[in-house]
Amino acid sequence: MDIRKRLMELQQQRGWSDYKIAKEAGLSPNTVSNIYRRGNTPSLVTLEALCKAFGITVAQFFSEGNMIEVTPELKELFEKWTALSPEQKEALWKIIKTYDN
Repeated sequence: MDIRKRLMELQQQRGWSDYKIAKEAGLSPNTVSNIYRRGNTPSLVTLEALCKAFGITVAQFFSEGNMIEVTPELKELFEKWTALSPEQKEALWKIIKTYDN
């Protein structure tokens, strides 16, 4: 996978400038510039920061299929789901299934 190309795709999807992605990721603009213009491969820490800014995991970054963005709402939903008992999960799942079309 071409990491630089993938980063550019994510950035273009959001309409972000190089400065905006650097700011969202908590990176210096020079770091982002070096990735794009010099072809530097980002370190894992840098890639994690970039992925966090895009609202995705590193695994999602490298996935070839459809990607689901982990929004704050989804993150909260996952956290609450994991805290439920099996009986609560079953009851909630039944409610959710009633909305299937």
